[in-house]
Amino acid sequence: MDLKAIWAPWRVEYFKQKPSPGFLLEAAQSTEDAAHWVVIRRPEAILMLNRYPYAVGHMMAVPCRQVAAMEGLNADEKLALWDLAVVAQRLLSKTLGAQGFNVGLNLGRCAGAGVVEHLHLHIVPRWEGDHNFMPVLADTRVFPEALEAVYFKLREAAQT
Repeated sequence: MDLKAIWAPWRVEYFKQKPSPGFLLEAAQSTEDAAHWVVIRRPEAILMLNRYPYAVGHMMAVPCRQVAAMEGLNADEKLALWDLAVVAQRLLSKTLGAQGFNVGLNLGRCAGAGVVEHLHLHIVPRWEGDHNFMPVLADTRVFPEALEAVYFKLREAAQT
């Protein structure tokens, strides 16, 4: 068998990063959008790239208030989250050619929530045939585009 190597030296920065437990609230309260990967900022919620994505362009709609459960959201926050999910789908279709989406919430640790105290809506772009052998055989995801490059494409598309 002829093994191939995949070189992705830029990924070392990704692995060095350790977000603080309150990174979602920090992003919501900050004015430094690029430092927190915020693509769109609204009074009730933000749309940001996930720095630990399942797929290239994986975004999150996050309420600006730290809220753990859906019943803690007010009507404006609920509307803002779903509106940003629609905007994210448009941006990801336009910029990355996404053909489908997984959209959802992981509420509670047993449901897969990595940040239990601050709910966030995941918008994961999908493409026909986007599954491959790497996650199964090598426990590795291959991302064909750097997070920073995707961020700037989405920011530009959001401003048009």
